Amino acid sequence: MQVADHIAARIAAGESQPGARPAGERDLGTEYGVACLTARRAARELRERGLVVTLPAKGTFVAYPETTDDGQEQ
Repeated sequence: MQVADHIAARIAAGESQPGARPAGERDLGTEYGVACLTARRAARELRERGLVVTLPAKGTFVAYPETTDDGQEQ
């Protein structure tokens, strides 16, 4: 959860722009000093939160913020 929370904070701060490709699971494991399984769980958590999307045969990308009918971000 700590890894997912840290990455979520980086996305919220604008360090990772929508459409950008975040680091892969192996790179996350190395960057945060955690096992690949932990990095995989963090990636899954980010998907569940809607912060990243994974497209088959394309990869994982930072999600674009959802907007309401009046154009405001949720």
